[in-house]
Amino acid sequence: MTTSPIERAADSFAAELARHRTGRGLTKKQLATLMGFDPSYVSHVEGRRHRPTEDFARRAEAVLEASGAIWQRFREYDELRHARSALPHREPPAPGQWMPPGTGLIVEREQASLRYADEAYHCVIRRELYNAGTEPVTRYLVRVAVDRYPNDPGRSNRHHREHPLTFAELQLRAYREDGGEREPMHWRAKHDRDAFKEIWLLFENADERFPLYPGDRATIEYAYQVGREKWGPWFQRAVRVPTRRLEVWLDLPVEADPQVWGVETSLSAEEGPLRTPLVRRVEGDRAVFEWATDDPPLNARYRMQWRFRGRRVDADPARRPAVARPSDRMRALGVVQRGADLLRQPARQFDLPRDERTAREVVDRLAATLDRLDELHPFSKGVGIAAPQLGLGWSAAVVRPPDRTVEPVVLLNPRVVDAAGDTDEQYEGCLSFFDHRGLVPRPLRIDVEHAQWDGSRVITAFEYAMARLVAHEIDHLEGRLYTERMAPGVPLVPVEEYRETGNPWRY
Repeated sequence: MTTSPIERAADSFAAELARHRTGRGLTKKQLATLMGFDPSYVSHVEGRRHRPTEDFARRAEAVLEASGAIWQRFREYDELRHARSALPHREPPAPGQWMPPGTGLIVEREQASLRYADEAYHCVIRRELYNAGTEPVTRYLVRVAVDRYPNDPGRSNRHHREHPLTFAELQLRAYREDGGEREPMHWRAKHDRDAFKEIWLLFENADERFPLYPGDRATIEYAYQVGREKWGPWFQRAVRVPTRRLEVWLDLPVEADPQVWGVETSLSAEEGPLRTPLVRRVEGDRAVFEWATDDPPLNARYRMQWRFRGRRVDADPARRPAVARPSDRMRALGVVQRGADLLRQPARQFDLPRDERTAREVVDRLAATLDRLDELHPFSKGVGIAAPQLGLGWSAAVVRPPDRTVEPVVLLNPRVVDAAGDTDEQYEGCLSFFDHRGLVPRPLRIDVEHAQWDGSRVITAFEYAMARLVAHEIDHLEGRLYTERMAPGVPLVPVEEYRETGNPWRY
């Protein structure tokens, strides 16, 4: 039987999907979980019983990191399905041309530079754009975030509330370049917060509009500055648009003897060192550090950090390098960190009242650790700690409510016996990986059966914030981390980007 072009295109998509899935060593069920789809749908697409959708193709490309191959097969199928051809002035991609997934807008090259001079940090971002979509682009979203004390979020938030970042001090300038012409771009604020700005760069100015049409390329450049009193020793690039190449430069004074290093995170990997080293060169009285990567995955984050070992360029004692991460400070208190086997094992039940003495000793250690934690972080949402987090394999946890006038709750051998059908999603932190926050769905009310010192059992109902705190700690006692509760594909948020530290959960 002769097959139609659209059937052949669908077959090509299914074959490309299967090739990349098996190449990654994933089953259909595992791929479906990572994509947030029902497993039967992946099976039906590969078996040619279902035709792919655009959303399916985008997610498959992002999860399998197929360098645009899966997305290209879908585009070929989709154009045949709609019986449409490319726009007359749009050049089709050459064989082997990089064609990533996404909205259609591609960053072919980003050059990001940060220079410290004259008591301020000067940032210039340059992006070479290509519109691979079907609609003209008329605006581009950029973000500016500052963090004065990146290793102390509470202090940093308080500082920026008292000394908010302003658009006036940024002195934002933006330009569009095309064919040697350099046109200023107007901009419009989208979000204006104390330490965070989102800005639309508009493809227009007082004289004209210049949209980026499908098939066209243009370079945009924007620059801003922030005084040293509002900047911390870090510079981060986040990949939010499909990007072909990312280049970063740091330009720091030689006399400060800067030591620079970097870390990276992605949806599929926890924080780790950059896969390639920074290259240092000296140009007169400046130390320039360069780093680059090709085809960075979507949602990856690359963070450069530094400290000055020579003459201080900042007289403020508070600016002394504080390189310890939040997880390092938790580890120093004896809190077991993510990856330890004990965090994945169900805790041992107490035999009460026979084990009462042991139970009280464990609870005393938990309570003492909570007291010491107050010196490190403002736990305005409340805080809890489970025995396995201190290396103790017993089923005990202590939870302190957001209201500090209320006594902490002691949980021995707890288990959830009932939960409300109503849920909400809030960001949670965990002492065992305190460098990140995650969006976790939880019931608004849970009923928990737990033991008393004499071995009797009671049932206590917890609501809202306390329900979330107690459920988090019971998960620990069952060998579960909150990441297992998160929706598939939802990334963890680095604590540096989390802006609700110091604020209670909202109900």
